[in-house]
Amino acid sequence: MNDHLDFLAACRAIGCEATAQVPLSDYTTFRIGGAAEYFVSPDAPAQIGEVIRLCRAYQLPYFVLGKGSNLLVADGGVRGVIISTQKLDRIELLSDGKIRCESGVSLLRLCRFALDHSLTGLEFAYGIPGTAGGAAYMNAGAYGGEMRDVLLSCTHVEEDGEPGTFEGDALALRYRGSVYSDTARIITSLLIQLQPGDPAAIRDRMEELMARRRDKQPLEYPSAGSTFKRPTGYYAGALIEQCGLKGFAVGGAQVSDKHAGFVINRGGATAADVHAVIDHCRAVVQRETGVLLEPEVKFIG
Repeated sequence: MNDHLDFLAACRAIGCEATAQVPLSDYTTFRIGGAAEYFVSPDAPAQIGEVIRLCRAYQLPYFVLGKGSNLLVADGGVRGVIISTQKLDRIELLSDGKIRCESGVSLLRLCRFALDHSLTGLEFAYGIPGTAGGAAYMNAGAYGGEMRDVLLSCTHVEEDGEPGTFEGDALALRYRGSVYSDTARIITSLLIQLQPGDPAAIRDRMEELMARRRDKQPLEYPSAGSTFKRPTGYYAGALIEQCGLKGFAVGGAQVSDKHAGFVINRGGATAADVHAVIDHCRAVVQRETGVLLEPEVKFIG
């Protein structure tokens, strides 16, 4: 089975939207990146297992894509298959403050769903520009909260296409990581536990945190959020600013003047530009402070 042109037809035969040579700059918050060889959008968890089996049969590597809010895609694009979770967007209220949602649901929509049902616990996530699946994958957090506080379990598809579930301690949630980190498993749904709350108080807290984000973060420019993980005992942005790197730029990529923890796309930035800024910041900060910054952004392609 070497004719990769048949791969698209096989994906469509199981009910997936499938296209070739799709520019990934349209699907990442950095607005940077070359084309995916194949772009497949399943609309049900079971289809993901079928797509994975097709990838294995056609010997094609695959990568799962949510909102693309933590990715830098290479200028030359990505060989293989991008499996998009954009159509896995179902969400439902269960009993006792539990919400089940598919992995492609945006955090913004999930937070608003919780507010609509007077449930508290997710306010910290309001304004994080990703999906529920991505948030579980990396244990997303902000302003004193993280997914570990509310996540009960996740269903997923294993590397062989079979379904699976992790719950409780088996999720191995930690700072910017989980049992899913650096694996080929694909999260398909989440079960979240929230608590009854006052809707006015929930709304006020969400609006307060969004205002803080707008005030402190360069949301007016494309970026992938915080570029670096927080080093133990330090803040990445403070170290970068301390080293005089605010405003440092290569091509269209720049260390934000507003928040040094963000590398932004000022317009026309390439992935090579962003890599150059990241590499320079890491080298200077390590030389000046002894701290080696670890990128939080994922690189593909």
